Amino acid sequence: MNEGGAGSTDHLLDLFHGVRLTPIQRRIAHCLVQHARAAAYLSAAEVAEMAGVSQPSVTRFAMALGYDGYPALRRRLRDAGATDGTTTTTDDAGNELQQAVRAEMGNLDRLATQLADRDRIAETGRLLAQSRPLPVLGLRAAAPLAAYFAYFAAKVHPDVRVLDDGGSLLTDRLEQAAEAGASALLAFVLPRYPRETLDALRDARAAGLTVVAITDSPVSPATEHSDVVLPAAVGAQLVFDLHTAPMTLAMVLLQAICDAAPADTQRRLEAFEASAARRQLFRG
Repeated sequence: MNEGGAGSTDHLLDLFHGVRLTPIQRRIAHCLVQHARAAAYLSAAEVAEMAGVSQPSVTRFAMALGYDGYPALRRRLRDAGATDGTTTTTDDAGNELQQAVRAEMGNLDRLATQLADRDRIAETGRLLAQSRPLPVLGLRAAAPLAAYFAYFAAKVHPDVRVLDDGGSLLTDRLEQAAEAGASALLAFVLPRYPRETLDALRDARAAGLTVVAITDSPVSPATEHSDVVLPAAVGAQLVFDLHTAPMTLAMVLLQAICDAAPADTQRRLEAFEASAARRQLFRG
């Protein structure tokens, strides 16, 4: 479960925005995001231990963000926490179930703000629409999202291939998709970031595929192995994560795929409806 509240997480992500971080620095950033509430009170040694890096790496990380050292960064985080207007009392926020739902509403609000840049989504939609076939990767907790996206994408794209099983055959299927003409891979990469998923992203790029990743954070481990990163926060207030925002982003991206080739989309949808009527697939 993520320890970060919405406000504290936003402050951290704002600090990282537009900064090019090394893989080690992304690991530190991700660790701070995962422990957002406590980040302002952790020592450099504690951050280093939690992130599995050296203490000097934490110092260099703070300097990469424009601070003299980690103490200056920590003071910035404390100041941000003190002025955060999103804090509410437990009574105001309701019970823990209501808080979890409201946190998801916050995740969707942040996603809506990100989508102000329509050009980036449109460009990604064109990239995926042009990939024939279109492999869609989702392992473990991400598998249902990959399947849901692929179910609808198959109505407007002629060849969608779901990759939801790991193991040695996964690389084979990625290479086969590339050999068949695929130019891009859409990957769902969600906590706890299966190692085989990250390995698959590396293999996809080695096969010449452009990797588009829907993941929970701009500093998630997926960013190191992806060409396009589309973040959507995961709810972590309940025993198991909520994937409302990643699911929404997936369907927004599918809309962009449809918009990339409207005539083909219309033709395929009409053909499907005619087939469904002929076979009497639906009651309504």
